[in-house]
Amino acid sequence: MDVRKALPGWSAAAWDDSEWAKTLEISGDFGNLKASPAPPVRRIQEIRPVRISRPAPDRQVIDLGQNINGWVRVDSLGPAGTSLTLTHGEALAADGDVTTDHLAAFNFVTGEPLPAGQVDQVISAGEGSFEPRHTTHGFQYVRIQGHPQELTAADVTGVVVHTDLRRTGWFDCDDDRINRLHEAAVWSFRGNACDVPTDCPTRERAGWTGDWQLYVPTAAFLYDVAGFSLKWLRDLAADQYEDGAVPQFVPYPPDAVTPDSPLATLRCSAGWGDAAVIVPWELWRAYGDKDVLAEQYDSMTGWVDYAAKTARQNRHPDRAAARPEPAPHEAFLWDSGFHWGEWLEPGEEPALDPSRDNGPIATAFLHYSAALLARIAALLGKDAARYQEIADGALAAWRAEYLGADGTVNPPTQATYVRALKMGLVPPELQPAAAAELVRLVRAAGTHLTTGFLATPDLLPTLSDHGYPDVAYELLFQDSAPAWLTMIDRGASTIWEDWEGISATGEPKASLNHYSKGAVVSFLHTRTAGIRLGDSPAYRRFSIEPVPGGGLTRASAQHDSPYGRISSQWQITDGLFELTVEIPAGTSAGIRLPDGTSADAGPGTHTYRCNA
Repeated sequence: MDVRKALPGWSAAAWDDSEWAKTLEISGDFGNLKASPAPPVRRIQEIRPVRISRPAPDRQVIDLGQNINGWVRVDSLGPAGTSLTLTHGEALAADGDVTTDHLAAFNFVTGEPLPAGQVDQVISAGEGSFEPRHTTHGFQYVRIQGHPQELTAADVTGVVVHTDLRRTGWFDCDDDRINRLHEAAVWSFRGNACDVPTDCPTRERAGWTGDWQLYVPTAAFLYDVAGFSLKWLRDLAADQYEDGAVPQFVPYPPDAVTPDSPLATLRCSAGWGDAAVIVPWELWRAYGDKDVLAEQYDSMTGWVDYAAKTARQNRHPDRAAARPEPAPHEAFLWDSGFHWGEWLEPGEEPALDPSRDNGPIATAFLHYSAALLARIAALLGKDAARYQEIADGALAAWRAEYLGADGTVNPPTQATYVRALKMGLVPPELQPAAAAELVRLVRAAGTHLTTGFLATPDLLPTLSDHGYPDVAYELLFQDSAPAWLTMIDRGASTIWEDWEGISATGEPKASLNHYSKGAVVSFLHTRTAGIRLGDSPAYRRFSIEPVPGGGLTRASAQHDSPYGRISSQWQITDGLFELTVEIPAGTSAGIRLPDGTSADAGPGTHTYRCNA
């Protein structure tokens, strides 16, 4: 940007624009265009640098002390004609300079490497300031080259930019690392809520469907994401393929992938496309807006019909070779096509392999989404039986292929057990055995998680709900990778894409602002503090069931529901557990204390006690 070419006053009514080129009228099919119900993207907060260093004579490095999405405003640009280069990054190299090597991407079609970008170039007019208007960056550090002066904290301001969402949820406890983990999760979501829910604000900035599918329950506790999510769901429906398949990320024009493109085999995936069903359902649960379900119904049925048809018409080659005559249940077994799978399981090399049999995951999601869709159809007065048949068929297929008579599952991974227990794939009588086997796998990994992208958000709640809250807390407080607190101990202010985002020796790897792993803070809201949204939408009827553990002696959470503020605060003093709850008008809650004592609470403030 050449500041010398700025036109002060160009937006005023008196400005003479007679020499400006006129706007062009474009013809085309704009039937998919709809109004956005999302709040606008705005400047939300300003941050002053915590440190300015000079790793080399020709450059200065600004450290904001916080990884953000946005830009910097430079108020001192030097004499007229001074050329500045601003490079934004999330990490520093060993020499103290900004590095973007870990953010380098590549062209999915050609495989060619791409520059990391995030570079602004400015030419000074001698006065005035520089602040971008048409871009954002993901960064904590900015390298400024070419400035003739020693910059101070008064010269540079970090500007946090994202969708202007209303905050609705908070958590606090007596462990500083857990509080910092929660804050990192909040900042990571803020960094990726820029008009659409992106995966990271740096190298991709894409609205990956799987990310929002698994994070939306957490986000809906922390912020009012109703309009933000509906805007994105309208994008999803507009971009959905004619056969009902859902693109991997949204916005993404379906015709951008031609049949001969290298991306053609990656057009959709179980666990990602299921966002078409899961996100509207979670919005219904959080906000009680049935209109969202009605508006997205065709999109939901399109996805489930596509998945069911694909399962019915295709078989994995290995299964067909081993069993030439398909078993009856295979009509609902989705074992073909490309899927991301569990993706990024610790110690596993991720593989974009369309020939891999991901039937255990895809069939599970076919059951889960079809079962949700049957409930949605019933709410809307639609044909629920059709989708219940698909849900039941996929459940029977999953059990026939992957469930042992003793409650063991195949493949025998933490992720498979978490999914099986969370989605009800294991019958009630076998769930204790399955939960015990999950714990055995956790212990066999040295009390570490080995779950990947899809199962990690449900790991701690699943353990807690099946009688192992102590193991859940041990994983939460684990301080060697893979673990959440490893990030905090190594200075993370946002959630990393990789568990070793900053190695023990300081080298950065992958994105340092991917919010998906931050869904763990939902455990703090719903189990530690105990505020749980049940079958009644919008918290009209909910429960407060705190599960203390991990050595915590105090915890609290607040959520501004559609009916008002819900609060849960507990503390342990001299062996006595004391819980104080706030129930908003027009609602009621079931209270369950750690000793099993239960009560029913109406509007108002109530206090309960039991032995710790």
